[in-house]
Amino acid sequence: MRAVLFDGERAEVVDDLEVRRPGPGEVLVAVAAAGLCHSDLSVVDGTIPFPVPVVLGHEGAGVVEAVGAGVTHVVPGDHVALSTLANCGACADCDRGRPTMCRQAIGRPGQPFLRDGRPVYQFASNSAFAERTVVKAVQAVRIPRELPLVSAALIGCGVLTGVGAVLNRARVDRGDTVVVIGTGGIGLNVIQGARVAGALRIVAVDSNPGKEEMARRFGATDFLTSVGGVRDLLPTGADHAFECVGRVELIRAAVDLLDRHGQAVLLGVPPATAEASFRVSALYLDKSILGCRYGSARPQRDIALYAELYRAGRLLLDELVTRTYPVEDFAKAAADAEAGRVARAVLTFSA
Repeated sequence: MRAVLFDGERAEVVDDLEVRRPGPGEVLVAVAAAGLCHSDLSVVDGTIPFPVPVVLGHEGAGVVEAVGAGVTHVVPGDHVALSTLANCGACADCDRGRPTMCRQAIGRPGQPFLRDGRPVYQFASNSAFAERTVVKAVQAVRIPRELPLVSAALIGCGVLTGVGAVLNRARVDRGDTVVVIGTGGIGLNVIQGARVAGALRIVAVDSNPGKEEMARRFGATDFLTSVGGVRDLLPTGADHAFECVGRVELIRAAVDLLDRHGQAVLLGVPPATAEASFRVSALYLDKSILGCRYGSARPQRDIALYAELYRAGRLLLDELVTRTYPVEDFAKAAADAEAGRVARAVLTFSA
């Protein structure tokens, strides 16, 4: 079968990958579509260290092909969106409703694939850039059939992370003011999460002026090309500032833009060894810097919620998809994503 494989030097489309059958508590999914996220590209450029060879992709949707023993919440033929959380469901963090903190779900890559008889790693417990993948049952969330799979593919990472950071981590409230630094796939979902939460003012900041129209479509009330103009709009600062780029100077800017009791939420991914600095006094008056893993999501709950918000016309998914590419055009999709020509590129698989 076809897949996008990274061997440590280059990512390429191969057609000789094999995937095993699902074991107990697992689901085999025929992937229909998968979003190309910068996290996938960060594996290729070394920003995110990961063992190789590895099948990339972690934002996908498809159709259940087979289930292992003990799986009852989905059956073959169901449409599902895939999450990256292979959480155990039984530890203290899972029991507290914090599956993103499950220690069984972090840093333990599996190898459900074979190529030339050799095992191949799975990225983010998912590997959606493959025609078929095996995931833990908890990662497969049933979605309505009328939800297009190309759009549904984006729920599993970009939407969960961006909207979840607003609703679950920051808990933006009605009337709050929000600054979103970076309006790529994650930033757009932060913007629409703030809109859904009832934020009064949502200031989008991106150095590319061409992104203003999209940012406003998703809910931005203002658009700036530099953080330097934020104080002109919000003289006392923002209740919430989301850094969605992954640059340390913008992390500092997010902290400096806070009002009293404000929160800076870090969503961008700088290099693993990056360090950011800020004035300690900047955190007085109950200000906070919050990390956020995967939108502090509970995927079985949140994906179903976001699907319903989409059906109600309150959450934009179709509009996130700038362009679709057959999986064979992965290199073109990656180049367009790197150049900022697309909010989200989606790879598709067809027979």
